[in-house]
Amino acid sequence: MPAGDWRQAWREAVTDAGELLALLGLSPLAVRLPPADAGFALRVPRGFVARMRHGDARDPLLLQVLPQLAELDEVPGFVTDAVGDLAAREAQGVLHKYHGRALLIASGSCAINCRYCFRRHFPYGEEMAAAGQWRKALEHLRQDPGIGELILSGGDPLALSTAKLEELSRGLADLPHVARLRIHTRLPVVLPERIDDAFTNWLATLPLQKVVVLHANHANEFDASVDAACARLRDAGATLLNQSVLLRGVNDDAGVLAALSERLFAAGVLPYYLHQLDRVQGAAHFEVDDARALALLDALRARLPGYLVPKLVREVGGDPSKRPL
Repeated sequence: MPAGDWRQAWREAVTDAGELLALLGLSPLAVRLPPADAGFALRVPRGFVARMRHGDARDPLLLQVLPQLAELDEVPGFVTDAVGDLAAREAQGVLHKYHGRALLIASGSCAINCRYCFRRHFPYGEEMAAAGQWRKALEHLRQDPGIGELILSGGDPLALSTAKLEELSRGLADLPHVARLRIHTRLPVVLPERIDDAFTNWLATLPLQKVVVLHANHANEFDASVDAACARLRDAGATLLNQSVLLRGVNDDAGVLAALSERLFAAGVLPYYLHQLDRVQGAAHFEVDDARALALLDALRARLPGYLVPKLVREVGGDPSKRPL
């Protein structure tokens, strides 16, 4: 895969709702769009758009990225910091919520802006662990020998150049207590070009256990290019897991969730978490109530082998772990 392809695909992302609808043969009258300056921009790679169903205003991939007027509704209980990120801050770009694990806000950028994003209001400008060659983040890790796993999140950590990731791995070389690197990323699904030779060479040479947690919510997000990206990650020594968000109108159906689990496994990825929606301001129209979520989980258990049934969880700020439902 030629160097630079992923950056070009990133630059060519669709950022205008009118263009997105036109590409899908939809009229702007088919949806209720908020003002263009409503505060959370549209961004979606063209390869992801190509997987959407032409002419279908209820396509499950489209609904994840198309701004909706309902995002402007003020709903009680839906707040800007839905999971207590800011209270867990330990250093610049470092969140420490759970025992033995630290999370770095590696980047504030994403290749795709998911409308339900729990960090859509996060102050990325102030909280970037990659700033200054990761110096403050590495200082925090050095001072806490109880941290055995480092989680890269964002934004999307793979928005960073491979050279920037190499900076981090050089800094980790003298921290023997950090044994495992976990990368939370949507890019292998929405921009599979990112999993290029330079990145996989870097990943393969890391002297750490490697876990890549993908984020896909519907089987239609997968195609041959995503399968190839997953294969490259596995060949580089990574264990692949997936976390999904339960979203009304997108995947709140037992058949849809079962198809997602089967499609993940076909790509060499194990279902990990099915998250109840983080109650972030602007995402209330996606919420599925707990009773329906539990009924869907029961239906999945009846359809699938246990290893294909994700854990249904909710994140609650201040809890020592994800909260099972």
